[in-house]
Amino acid sequence: MANSTLKVVIPMAGLGTRLRPQTWSKPKQLVSVAGKAVLDHVLDSLSSLPNPNDIELVNIVGYLGEQIENHIRGCYPHLKAHYVTQENPRGQSHAIKLAEQHLDGAMLVVFADTLIRTDLSILADEQADAVAWVRPVPDPRRFGVAVEGEDGWVKQLIEKPKNVSNNLAVVGFYYFKDSRALIDAIDEQMRRDIQLKGEFYLVDAINILLEGGLKMRTQRVEVWLDAGTPEALLETNRYLLNNGRDNSAQISERSDVVIIPPVFIHPTVQVCESILGPNVSLGAGCRVSQSIIRESILEDDSLASGVILENSLVGRRVHLTRRPGVVNAGDNTEITL
Repeated sequence: MANSTLKVVIPMAGLGTRLRPQTWSKPKQLVSVAGKAVLDHVLDSLSSLPNPNDIELVNIVGYLGEQIENHIRGCYPHLKAHYVTQENPRGQSHAIKLAEQHLDGAMLVVFADTLIRTDLSILADEQADAVAWVRPVPDPRRFGVAVEGEDGWVKQLIEKPKNVSNNLAVVGFYYFKDSRALIDAIDEQMRRDIQLKGEFYLVDAINILLEGGLKMRTQRVEVWLDAGTPEALLETNRYLLNNGRDNSAQISERSDVVIIPPVFIHPTVQVCESILGPNVSLGAGCRVSQSIIRESILEDDSLASGVILENSLVGRRVHLTRRPGVVNAGDNTEITL
């Protein structure tokens, strides 16, 4: 990697429809998991770069994008950051094209709804023109896949393949030695009008580069976490709590509270007469009383009183209480209390 400022492009303009109702009021990158916003975990993954403080973030935002800007300015004031608005999302390549004024030299493209564990120090001596991080999966049909030639170089990327014969899924993390070459390929992609269901996918721009002789290799990752659906977010929460985010050892013992590790409980949380865990994350300012909570996430300033929660996502400033009530239920009604 050349000794110049690395540009880190993070497309974040999607509406996050699979995470509603959480994403009605905040971008999906700011949904909390294991005590941090998803975006914080993404940015933490950059800490192993050869020069982690010599980077520029190029954030491509859309709906509620001002929240992302405020978050980065407040939590990462030491990082130089640009913000580009993608008002009418037309795909990944379209997003990167909008940011071209900020791009030169080497770049990373990081999609912020997936989290990976990888050692980026390898880029210090990188000889390839590009790198695609990949992981074998049982069924790759909802991902893009990398097709490697006999020489080990990538010869093609295929978006959402129709069969499972090649299961080497790309995880949404790329390195390019020359960002301007990628922009030129995107221009050619758009000139040829190469789309899939109305969107310009990045893999098609990369395939144009491969046609022109780009030397791209793959880098395998063992950990690839999804934060795009409620079920996936809870699974990611379990993994992170079991791999470094558990702070149960720092929580003072109280006779009226039972903690079943792993958990992340913010120091400002107030708890009484409750059982918490396993795999529970409670954000700043939460209050919990006379409740049992397991396999769940409660975001900042939420209250739970007299409830039993399992496999639940609870946003910010939510009040959950249980009290006797009257039900008038019609035919074929199913009610869970």
